[in-house]
Amino acid sequence: MPILTEPTVAVHRSFLAAWDEAGPEHERWMGARTIAGDEEEEWSRDQAEDPGEFARLIEVIRTEADPETELAPDLVHQTVLWFVDGPEWLGRLSIRHRLTPALEELGGHIGYFVRPSYRRKGYATEMLAQSLPFAARLGIDPALLTCDTDNLPSRRVIEAAGGELEDERHGKLRFWVPTRTS
Repeated sequence: MPILTEPTVAVHRSFLAAWDEAGPEHERWMGARTIAGDEEEEWSRDQAEDPGEFARLIEVIRTEADPETELAPDLVHQTVLWFVDGPEWLGRLSIRHRLTPALEELGGHIGYFVRPSYRRKGYATEMLAQSLPFAARLGIDPALLTCDTDNLPSRRVIEAAGGELEDERHGKLRFWVPTRTS
């Protein structure tokens, strides 16, 4: 059964295949850049192919969750989790530890991406469900999730997790999802 886990080198080959599938329009979801430190750092597909660079990419992604890691004033710490099934990289999920005004309007606490060849299998629903205890441990309850007004599949995922529609802003639907089960 697929699980959400910290990024791992065990899925290196599959991650690269997913990057190829996702294409340039979804490159940001592959996590090939970091927000940590003074300057953003980006990895190209060719760089990520090198096992040492891939391991470094993972380490830098993990630092984004550490409250001691310095970020630009308009950015927030985030926990990045990968959805994997053994050696297969199926998707990525980010839990932003707090909301900025921009995230409150457009981005929310949680964002997710499912590898194109694994869509329509219920994985987004499972990823979101598995992420809620992580969010709760970060003190987030409820979590804000947003989706485009015309993105019916994402709306269904959020509603399946108990999301309550608050409103629409700037072409985005805004839902509050409880993270605690009791």
